[in-house]
Amino acid sequence: CVIDADTGELIVGSREQEAFAPASITKIMTALVTAEQCTNLDDRIAVSEKAVTDLEVMSSTLSPMPKPGETFTVNELLKAAAISSANDACVALGEAVSGSEETFVELMNARAAELGMKNTVFKNCTGLDAEGHLSTARDIAIMSAELLKHPEIKNYSTVWMDSLRDGATELTNTNRLVRFYKGCTGLKTGSTDEAGCCLSASAERDGMERISVTL
Repeated sequence: CVIDADTGELIVGSREQEAFAPASITKIMTALVTAEQCTNLDDRIAVSEKAVTDLEVMSSTLSPMPKPGETFTVNELLKAAAISSANDACVALGEAVSGSEETFVELMNARAAELGMKNTVFKNCTGLDAEGHLSTARDIAIMSAELLKHPEIKNYSTVWMDSLRDGATELTNTNRLVRFYKGCTGLKTGSTDEAGCCLSASAERDGMERISVTL
């Protein structure tokens, strides 16, 4: 589906209310809840053992892999999650905000309900395939528009390449539109065996902003 980012008006839709596995587009809600809950992006967060030893989480991680107890700022973890889709960064953010990923996912689902995302259920904060972890193109467009109300997110979602740890960790955006599409402002790619390739893309030209979601 394609919507107007400002009004939420549906411009084009095809099976936009049908639920599918959303893959790492899930991280849009992870970033939204984090942005709403964290008041200081410079706060430092210690990465837990779970975040760096869970084999599924490790399918997309910071490189070199963090050691348990290594600290990053909220800003750095958001950057890693948004640019290179780092799962361990998302788990670390969830644990910092809510004490555990499970409690953080409850916040994600509560926020989805508040936004009227009627056909969405999150089971984790990363987007890894899980039974019942589902969303729709329309619902993802809704949460994408809400995230874009936080202008600081574009400090991550529009970046093609960056680094952390004084250059030791290189970040390359999984969204090639950032480099090649005029006016692109993000937003998030996703890919798993169950979901296939997914994209929530946003762009702005001449004061008009659109969000396009493909599952």
